[in-house]
Amino acid sequence: MTMTKVNVKRAVVTGIAAGVVAGLVKLGWENLLPPRTPARNATNPPQRLLEQLGVPESVTHATYTYSEQQMPYVSFIMHFGFSTTFAVLYQLARQKFPVITRGQGTLFGLGIWGLYHAGIMPLMGTIPSVKDQPVEEHVSEILGHMVWMWTIDRVGLGMASDAR
Repeated sequence: MTMTKVNVKRAVVTGIAAGVVAGLVKLGWENLLPPRTPARNATNPPQRLLEQLGVPESVTHATYTYSEQQMPYVSFIMHFGFSTTFAVLYQLARQKFPVITRGQGTLFGLGIWGLYHAGIMPLMGTIPSVKDQPVEEHVSEILGHMVWMWTIDRVGLGMASDAR
């Protein structure tokens, strides 16, 4: 049996690039199918999580102005941080455990949704329990996570094959 050597540099570079692209895709997805009502989005899950960790609201709700709109840059930092972290982990893991790429990342994305949106975040009180979330939220988040990880898979695969 041969041991597969993990190319960490390639995984980090492709993961960061794929995570940024997929983060943009997920933001676009959420504009088409918003996961939360405006009232529930007044403090979104990344902001709520930071507040649970003791970060003051003045920081979690900090914004910049673009085209006369207030944009929540702290939420964007969290969003892209989450996306690139999981993209790097996925790129590392795919080299050792190619089975995770079944479904071109969509099954992995579904697993991430289940772990965080149906498990960890409700248990922490960051978001409501699964039964208390509207069906529209489940549809947006489930499909959004599948598209997000599919993008990470495809961008990462394309970059990895270009590096050979």
